[in-house]
Amino acid sequence: MAGINEELINKFYSSFQKLDYNGMNACYSDDIVFFDPVFGLLRGDEVRAMWEMLCTNAKDFSLTYSNITHLDEEYSTCEWVASYTFSKTGKKVVNKIKANMRFADGKIAEHSDAFSLHKWSKQAMGFMGWLLGWNRFFQKKIQNGARKNLKKFIERKMG
Repeated sequence: MAGINEELINKFYSSFQKLDYNGMNACYSDDIVFFDPVFGLLRGDEVRAMWEMLCTNAKDFSLTYSNITHLDEEYSTCEWVASYTFSKTGKKVVNKIKANMRFADGKIAEHSDAFSLHKWSKQAMGFMGWLLGWNRFFQKKIQNGARKNLKKFIERKMG
């Protein structure tokens, strides 16, 4: 199983390197559950739309991944680093992330990305992110903005 899981991780991140959201989403189960500090908890089509939105809007994007570790037959982790220009501010972001994945039936069934929202907001938003990025209210504001953008993206796609 570890071999299949490793193949999925490699396919997911090599697709991400090419901003190929279809390739990324093909690695997921139909009922994928995703969590990260920016978007919070997403399910199914929300997850797929998030990757499509991020890939189609990416500017000056590069990604590396490493340290794939299989914890058991079902769970694996890896580390990845995304470098890009944050479109809202034009600031360069280098985000270091630890991914945790659960596999079922040859697909990724659960995926969570862990990173410091404070470090991210310092890079993406400059002084205001440095000053307020640790604050729960400010973090919730970031999350609400990301979810609102995702909702608009989904509505435009369907409309």
